[in-house]
Amino acid sequence: MVRGLGYTDADMAKPKVGIADGHATVSTCNAGIRPLVERAKKALLSAGAMPQTFGFSTVTDGTSMGTPAMRYSLVSRGVIAQSIECGVMGHAMDGFMAIGACDKNQPGILIAMAEMNVPSVFEYGGTIMPGKLNGRDLTIIDPFIAVGQLSAGKIDREQFDAIERHACPGPGACGGMYTANTFSAFAEALGMSRLRSSQLAAVADEKLDSVEVSARLLIDAIRDDLTPRKIITRKSFENAVKVVMMAGGSTNLILHGMAIARAAKVEWTINDFERVRLMVPVVCNMKPWGQYLAVDFNRVGGVPLLLSMLRKHGELNEGCMTIHGKTMGEMLEGVPSEPPEGQDVVRPWSNPMHKHGHLAILKGNLAPNGAVAKITGLANPSITGPARVFESEEDCAKAIRALKIVPGDVVVVRNEGPKGGPGMREMLAPTSELSGQGLDGQVALLTDGRFSGGTRGFAVGHVDPEAYDGGVIALIKDGDMITIDAERNLVQLNVPEEEIARRRAEWVQPKPRFDSGVLGIYIRNVGPSSEGACI
Repeated sequence: MVRGLGYTDADMAKPKVGIADGHATVSTCNAGIRPLVERAKKALLSAGAMPQTFGFSTVTDGTSMGTPAMRYSLVSRGVIAQSIECGVMGHAMDGFMAIGACDKNQPGILIAMAEMNVPSVFEYGGTIMPGKLNGRDLTIIDPFIAVGQLSAGKIDREQFDAIERHACPGPGACGGMYTANTFSAFAEALGMSRLRSSQLAAVADEKLDSVEVSARLLIDAIRDDLTPRKIITRKSFENAVKVVMMAGGSTNLILHGMAIARAAKVEWTINDFERVRLMVPVVCNMKPWGQYLAVDFNRVGGVPLLLSMLRKHGELNEGCMTIHGKTMGEMLEGVPSEPPEGQDVVRPWSNPMHKHGHLAILKGNLAPNGAVAKITGLANPSITGPARVFESEEDCAKAIRALKIVPGDVVVVRNEGPKGGPGMREMLAPTSELSGQGLDGQVALLTDGRFSGGTRGFAVGHVDPEAYDGGVIALIKDGDMITIDAERNLVQLNVPEEEIARRRAEWVQPKPRFDSGVLGIYIRNVGPSSEGACI
């Protein structure tokens, strides 16, 4: 078969190296990956390897958000991992490079790398450049917020259309510290990506140079049998989580992080995220709750700067191996450990945006196994208010657009969990529209679904057990008082236990929304969100 691909006798002895890529023209995120694949192929050939390319599917959150299509997003994480495994192991490859850019590409890739444990390197497809409108930087989140502004009469249709038309100027993943840039930073800090590669723009010449260097690192890793589980350890995992906490990254860190840890056989629980959160400050002033974008972060030092800051303050596990074949401590020699002067993208350790990390694990009778809250930018870290209960994201969105949510409400969106959704749809549309109506910090949203990395405001997701499995979230009634307190790590339904027990006795599990196809398989086999929603 390989003769038909042009292999010669000499080629047969060369390493067979895969290039798994998520190139797709379904959105901007992965539309710029093909040139990276071609550059990687040339680099691998010149290094004496035989590259073999294959693709994997991608579901883009930005286009599926707020629709039934979003059910496939989290499901695609496992599909991506399994597709890569089939491509690599099914063709007995000696190693592989994976190139992806969207939210589920990266955790799917890292899960596959950890599961197979063959030499591999991840190359991020790159972040999008900011959209521009009247001197203002735009990202994909701005049109979602504009929906709320339009419904509240804060902007007119002409202004709305201008925002929508200018938000995405070209290829690349969503530009703030949203899920894509969160996981590119995570992979770099973990040691599975080339240092200084994760926050580059997709259209930058440096991104093409980066993939060439990564290809050479992969050849070295194959030669030295440097496999992922020699890089992904409990200590390197802690480094990566600290960096994401410092950067103000996505709530999806917890969900995907648990799945990656499981694949790598790293001992890690949801409680470890809370432990690590208290060890570091938030120093990055980045969207969705800050001012700046990934390209700005890269300009002032990017992930190496944060790692070097950790090192200076005794919070870095320096001995962790990296894809470079050197320890993280060795790789950081000469890297500045203080942010540059004259900028506000990254603050000094002594003057952070927030004293502690921003992703808190809440527990209580509503989430005995845990829920995840993004607590950055909140003027008031606690709220007690009446429940406004919705059985789906669509029902919630209708109420928001009809201006039926008022300050003090605790909006509950249930039956959107791993099984109940299925697929834990992200609630970017509801949270953005509430923000656009000026209800940031005045309203909380609680769900067994999850949130986009672009979500802002008082949002608590990943409630476990989910409603489909009879969690307390399934028993809430309109008007019940709910307390969410980020300082006490509490999420509580203020109803007597006897009443909760009575409601539980009357509760009937809903029928699954799908009984066939990939969603039917997912419902029957997926685990809880507190364990990563793994198959």
